[in-house]
Amino acid sequence: MGKIIAIANQKGGVGKTTTAINLSASFGVLEYKTLLVDADPQANATSGVGIEPTTVERGTYEALIGEGDARSLIVGTDTPNLDLMPAHIDLVGAEIELISTEEREHRLAQALAPVVDEYDFIIIDCSPSLGLITVNSLAAADAVLIPVQCEYFALEGLGKLLNTIKIVQDQINPRLSIEGILLTMYDTRLRLANQVVDEVRTHFQDLVLNTIIHRNTRLGEAPSYGESIIMHDASSKGSVNYLNLARELLQRNNLTQIDAGSKPFQAPNN
Repeated sequence: MGKIIAIANQKGGVGKTTTAINLSASFGVLEYKTLLVDADPQANATSGVGIEPTTVERGTYEALIGEGDARSLIVGTDTPNLDLMPAHIDLVGAEIELISTEEREHRLAQALAPVVDEYDFIIIDCSPSLGLITVNSLAAADAVLIPVQCEYFALEGLGKLLNTIKIVQDQINPRLSIEGILLTMYDTRLRLANQVVDEVRTHFQDLVLNTIIHRNTRLGEAPSYGESIIMHDASSKGSVNYLNLARELLQRNNLTQIDAGSKPFQAPNN
């Protein structure tokens, strides 16, 4: 059974979609079969792996409203072992359409259930809000990964997100855990960045991942080519960072690269 990880933070510009794309691609090149689910109406994860959102006819929107089985909504990508459930502009209307729907918080989980055994990891790129689509993502997930930028307002809104996660755990999805807090956009030249790292580690301790994502020009330009950083420049610092992140998460989940290739997810013993 594959592990479903939602990448969530209601604060925009923290590297959420960048992390979703590049973590998925890293798992793929490490030979873990991975599905990237674009659950953000902006569809940046879709374009970021080389698929033009305006050409998408079916995807996450149809999964949420129950039109079509998951397999018919998934497409392949140029990245090894990486598939995509794309987003298109109609996804923006899903929030309203789901309001009067039965089991509205579980529609994405129901849609992914038939394919979850076919992947090692399913990564969900959440929208930058705490609306019904994000709640669906958290309800479907086994764990949530929270990107936090190394900037002044790093902790702004994080408490609200953690409260939402607690509510989802208590009322909707008791198996949901926090995979970790990922520090992003780290600039070694800035004293403030180091202060933020120290502050976040002090507040959240073991929840903070060891891997830090540095600011990197190649990482920023990769989406304009419709490529993950792994495919765009495998030797760049951004590529190394995300491969290190993938390896750290594999280690946290008691998996190694030796286990590559559609292995069932096993929860850690701790």
